[in-house]
Amino acid sequence: MRIALTGASGKLGTVVARELRASGHRVIGLDVAGQRGPDFVQVDLTDFGQVVDALTAVGDRHDGVDAVVHLGAIPAPGIRSDVATFHNNMPATFNVFWAAARLGITRIVYASSETVLGLPFDVPPPYVPVDEEYPPRPESVYSLVKTLEERMAVELVRWHPDLSITALRFSNVMVPEDYAAFPSFDADARNRKWNLWGYIDARDGAQAVERALQVAGPGFESFIIAAADTVMSRPNAELLAEVFPDVPLSRPVTEHETLLSIAKARRMLGYEPRHSWRDHVAGDSSM
Repeated sequence: MRIALTGASGKLGTVVARELRASGHRVIGLDVAGQRGPDFVQVDLTDFGQVVDALTAVGDRHDGVDAVVHLGAIPAPGIRSDVATFHNNMPATFNVFWAAARLGITRIVYASSETVLGLPFDVPPPYVPVDEEYPPRPESVYSLVKTLEERMAVELVRWHPDLSITALRFSNVMVPEDYAAFPSFDADARNRKWNLWGYIDARDGAQAVERALQVAGPGFESFIIAAADTVMSRPNAELLAEVFPDVPLSRPVTEHETLLSIAKARRMLGYEPRHSWRDHVAGDSSM
């Protein structure tokens, strides 16, 4: 496919670009900052005209795309003010979705967020493993935007029945260089309780993007995208008893199984995590 990738210079975006290109796709990176090159265009996503222009054609770089992967955003709460976060992220996503629909680009995959599940879980989750079955519970302006983006996608696919929009609720994105710090998490279970001790290897994030591009049909679907395991060496039973003793289990879980359910992504996308921090840290092969 010819793919426009927003946020191509970010932590996840750089890996997604690399992996999609390795699979044979043509990737045009779009971002507000990044290294000049034949497959990169500097674009302010909050400017609708720039977005339309970049998706239509850019000189001799490309003459249109088959799909859009939208990762461009202020990537977490607390980086900028709440107002700045809203004023950047919400218009950017609207512009990308609206431009794609206007241009007849019918395949969109984008970064939603695990935060819509109720992070940082100061109010405990309704059950674990958490999944896509309960309504969003945003607890920050960043998460509010992600919730509104998902609702916007629902309405856009209703207006455009041939449009496919897939929301990937990525967990905390990690690269191999991050894994050396993971053993220190065991000292205090509450330090990582904010996302039920979850994470996603950026390479598996890229896999989820490619699977969604390949198999998602018309309409809207959301998927939690996480690693198969937690960030902890301590077992789930111990963690839950200490931090969330009153939260019910919706089903039995294994010792280190992710508590961010990826069952829907496995079933509908064929997503299967291939990477674990345990493969990179000496002395921990537990799963």
